[in-house]
Amino acid sequence: MVYSTDGGRAAAPKTPRAGSPGQQPVRQPQSAPRVPNDGIVRVSRDSKRRRGKTVTLISGLPGDEATLDALLKQLKQACGAGGSRDGRLLEIQGDHRERLQAALTALGHRVKLAGG
Repeated sequence: MVYSTDGGRAAAPKTPRAGSPGQQPVRQPQSAPRVPNDGIVRVSRDSKRRRGKTVTLISGLPGDEATLDALLKQLKQACGAGGSRDGRLLEIQGDHRERLQAALTALGHRVKLAGG
Protein backbone atom coordinates (compact mmCIF):
# COMPACT_ATOMS: atom_id res chain seq x y z
CA MET A 1 0.00 0.00 0.00
CA VAL A 2 1.21 3.49 -0.84
CA TYR A 3 0.66 6.59 1.34
CA SER A 4 -1.80 9.02 -0.16
CA THR A 5 -2.91 12.53 0.79
CA ASP A 6 -6.21 11.95 -1.03
CA GLY A 7 -8.48 11.49 1.98
CA GLY A 8 -6.49 8.53 3.30
CA ARG A 9 -7.26 6.26 0.36
CA ALA A 10 -4.40 4.47 -1.29
CA ALA A 11 -4.16 4.33 -5.05
CA ALA A 12 -4.32 0.95 -6.71
CA PRO A 13 -0.98 -0.08 -8.22
CA LYS A 14 -0.78 0.21 -11.97
CA THR A 15 -0.58 -3.06 -13.83
CA PRO A 16 0.94 -3.02 -17.30
CA ARG A 17 -1.20 -4.24 -20.13
CA ALA A 18 -0.27 -7.37 -22.04
CA GLY A 19 2.22 -6.59 -24.78
CA SER A 20 3.43 -3.30 -23.25
CA PRO A 21 7.20 -2.75 -23.44
CA GLY A 22 7.77 -2.65 -19.65
CA GLN A 23 6.06 -5.94 -18.90
CA GLN A 24 8.02 -9.11 -18.23
CA PRO A 25 6.91 -12.21 -20.15
CA VAL A 26 4.76 -14.56 -18.12
CA ARG A 27 6.59 -17.79 -17.36
CA GLN A 28 4.78 -21.05 -16.95
CA PRO A 29 5.67 -22.95 -13.76
CA GLN A 30 8.10 -25.74 -14.43
CA SER A 31 6.92 -29.23 -13.73
CA ALA A 32 8.91 -31.75 -11.73
CA PRO A 33 11.81 -33.34 -13.57
CA ARG A 34 10.60 -36.19 -15.70
CA VAL A 35 11.85 -39.71 -15.15
CA PRO A 36 13.19 -41.26 -18.32
CA ASN A 37 10.96 -43.99 -19.70
CA ASP A 38 13.79 -46.31 -20.76
CA GLY A 39 12.67 -49.52 -19.07
CA ILE A 40 15.15 -49.22 -16.19
CA VAL A 41 13.85 -49.12 -12.62
CA ARG A 42 15.86 -46.66 -10.54
CA VAL A 43 16.30 -47.17 -6.80
CA SER A 44 17.67 -44.21 -4.85
CA ARG A 45 17.93 -42.90 -1.30
CA ASP A 46 16.55 -39.52 -0.20
CA SER A 47 16.10 -37.59 3.04
CA LYS A 48 15.10 -34.14 1.78
CA ARG A 49 11.85 -32.61 3.06
CA ARG A 50 11.48 -35.47 5.56
CA ARG A 51 13.09 -33.99 8.70
CA GLY A 52 16.23 -36.11 8.22
CA LYS A 53 14.41 -39.43 7.85
CA THR A 54 15.78 -41.61 5.07
CA VAL A 55 13.49 -43.19 2.49
CA THR A 56 14.22 -45.35 -0.52
CA LEU A 57 12.63 -44.11 -3.75
CA ILE A 58 11.71 -46.43 -6.63
CA SER A 59 10.91 -44.85 -9.99
CA GLY A 60 10.46 -46.03 -13.55
CA LEU A 61 8.14 -48.96 -12.82
CA PRO A 62 5.71 -50.02 -15.53
CA GLY A 63 2.05 -50.75 -14.88
CA ASP A 64 -1.14 -49.10 -13.76
CA GLU A 65 -2.07 -47.87 -10.28
CA ALA A 66 -3.43 -51.22 -9.08
CA THR A 67 -0.24 -52.98 -10.19
CA LEU A 68 1.93 -50.39 -8.43
CA ASP A 69 -0.13 -50.70 -5.24
CA ALA A 70 0.26 -54.50 -5.25
CA LEU A 71 4.00 -54.21 -5.91
CA LEU A 72 4.36 -51.62 -3.14
CA LYS A 73 2.68 -53.96 -0.65
CA GLN A 74 4.98 -56.81 -1.69
CA LEU A 75 8.12 -54.65 -1.39
CA LYS A 76 7.10 -53.27 2.01
CA GLN A 77 6.65 -56.83 3.30
CA ALA A 78 10.05 -57.84 1.88
CA CYS A 79 11.73 -54.95 3.72
CA GLY A 80 9.63 -55.06 6.88
CA ALA A 81 9.01 -51.33 6.60
CA GLY A 82 6.25 -48.87 5.81
CA GLY A 83 5.91 -46.86 2.68
CA SER A 84 3.62 -45.02 0.30
CA ARG A 85 3.02 -44.26 -3.36
CA ASP A 86 3.18 -40.72 -4.75
CA GLY A 87 1.97 -40.95 -8.33
CA ARG A 88 4.33 -43.39 -10.05
CA LEU A 89 7.01 -43.01 -7.35
CA LEU A 90 7.19 -45.63 -4.60
CA GLU A 91 8.63 -44.63 -1.21
CA ILE A 92 9.86 -47.22 1.30
CA GLN A 93 10.86 -46.01 4.77
CA GLY A 94 14.54 -46.57 5.55
CA ASP A 95 17.58 -47.41 3.41
CA HIS A 96 16.77 -50.72 1.70
CA ARG A 97 18.38 -50.18 -1.71
CA GLU A 98 20.24 -53.49 -1.96
CA ARG A 99 17.29 -55.52 -0.67
CA LEU A 100 14.90 -53.78 -3.09
CA GLN A 101 17.33 -54.23 -5.97
CA ALA A 102 17.43 -57.97 -5.35
CA ALA A 103 13.63 -58.22 -5.01
CA LEU A 104 12.96 -56.22 -8.19
CA THR A 105 15.58 -58.17 -10.15
CA ALA A 106 13.91 -61.42 -9.04
CA LEU A 107 10.62 -60.04 -10.43
CA GLY A 108 12.26 -59.52 -13.83
CA HIS A 109 12.95 -55.77 -13.80
CA ARG A 110 16.19 -54.12 -14.95
CA VAL A 111 17.34 -52.24 -11.83
CA LYS A 112 19.91 -49.51 -11.42
CA LEU A 113 21.02 -47.97 -8.12
CA ALA A 114 20.81 -44.20 -8.55
CA GLY A 115 22.21 -41.44 -6.37
CA GLY A 116 24.55 -41.81 -3.43
